[in-house]
Amino acid sequence: MKATEVPEIAGAYLFEPTPYADERGFFCRTFDVDVVRSVGLDPHAFVQDSLSRSVRGVVRGLHLRSGAGEAKLVRCSYGEIFDVVVDLRPDSPTYLGRAFFELSGETQKTVYIPAGCAHGFQALTEITDTSYRIDREHDPSEDVTIAFDDPELSIPWPLPVTSMSQRDREAPSLAEVLKHKEG
Repeated sequence: MKATEVPEIAGAYLFEPTPYADERGFFCRTFDVDVVRSVGLDPHAFVQDSLSRSVRGVVRGLHLRSGAGEAKLVRCSYGEIFDVVVDLRPDSPTYLGRAFFELSGETQKTVYIPAGCAHGFQALTEITDTSYRIDREHDPSEDVTIAFDDPELSIPWPLPVTSMSQRDREAPSLAEVLKHKEG
């Protein structure tokens, strides 16, 4: 497994495992304490694993947490997603930077998203399972959502949106969220 810095988002990493394939399918390690530690992350900081299942065209996000935020490892364990990270840390050298990834069950790549960054994805296959390893317990009172189609972000979603939660449909613009954060 190798770790590569994501240039568009300071402190973000892409972890790429080495799948071993044969006639049965494949096997790969999706989390390695030593590799995570080698880039300066505390592998024992993660306290919660979650999984979402989506169908083709579903958009989830853009989500982040207020307060101390949350860091997370995101991996598509089955199917394929178009994954989006937006840096919303005002003191970051990559503030308002965006990074896009295609994550899939075939590659099992994982993206590390630092606290203070917004995250979202779109399912590209009929069934998509997305795994999250999160460094804080979920507190719904800290949930923040930004409009997936905010013109300032101009995210190039690859498919028409087939479904999203009411919360995501009604999300405020990036400007509104930033104004609220400052106020």
